[in-house]
Amino acid sequence: MTSARRAAISGGMDQTAPDLSTIETLAHETVAALPAPWQAQAAKVVLRVEDFAPQDMLAGLGIEDPFELTGLYDGIPLTEKSVMDQPMGPDTVWLFRRAILDEWVDRGNVTLRELVTHVTVHEFAHHFGWSDDDIAAIDPWWE
Repeated sequence: MTSARRAAISGGMDQTAPDLSTIETLAHETVAALPAPWQAQAAKVVLRVEDFAPQDMLAGLGIEDPFELTGLYDGIPLTEKSVMDQPMGPDTVWLFRRAILDEWVDRGNVTLRELVTHVTVHEFAHHFGWSDDDIAAIDPWWE
């Protein structure tokens, strides 16, 4: 692991922006730290980290500014799945590095780890069908 990645992960300051791999590492660490009942199902979800959301995704959501979307859950929530469903693809949690970094800089009062954890947990909440109370129990920043 490079010193820049270590500094970004630990919340330290560095002269280079955290790369896609750094955001992905933080997201995988978040999944690994989920409470035991959720870890196995969460591990089945694909994590994708891109600089920005694809244009077709933004258009489908009615979003013009790609900096407005930090993450997205794409799939059928477990609470709505049926054996009759024909999957169109794997359940996926998308994280968008540039939007996350923009929010991180704008906030100025949270570490990159805290923000990536928050976005990741929020997107997995869609997958699991969690309530706000469920999210707050896992991610205290949600409160």
